[in-house]
Amino acid sequence: RDAIDRVALPLVALSTMASEADEVVGTVRIHEETPGVWWGGRLLLVKWGNRDRAERWLPPTGWTWRETVEAGRWAALSPESVVVSATYGLANGVWYRVKQGMQGLLVRTEGGGSVVYVVCEPATRYYRVMTRAEWMPVLIGEVI
Repeated sequence: RDAIDRVALPLVALSTMASEADEVVGTVRIHEETPGVWWGGRLLLVKWGNRDRAERWLPPTGWTWRETVEAGRWAALSPESVVVSATYGLANGVWYRVKQGMQGLLVRTEGGGSVVYVVCEPATRYYRVMTRAEWMPVLIGEVI
């Protein structure tokens, strides 16, 4: 036991036999490592963007640009700034370490669900050489 046990939400995976719990097959502790990372005080798993075009009134991508967010071009959708928890990112087949997460923009769908768009900015020279990408996610507390 440690300090995280006092604040973590335990999840337990059980196998079943004849519809009855048989044995524990796995456990995990969910906790907010950094205050303010969760949305509304809870972990929220949402769809990434609208690339399947399921929502006709949302942009059909998984990304948005920092400059459009700052210019207020998302204001009509009442977006909320969120942190997308991540320990690694992937761009053009290159994996890279992420220390604290990525900036995201959470918007509600017409059906009451949510989708998140990763906020991007022009790639740094290092990131561009490493991944051959012109854009990179806005990282929390770091620059690659």
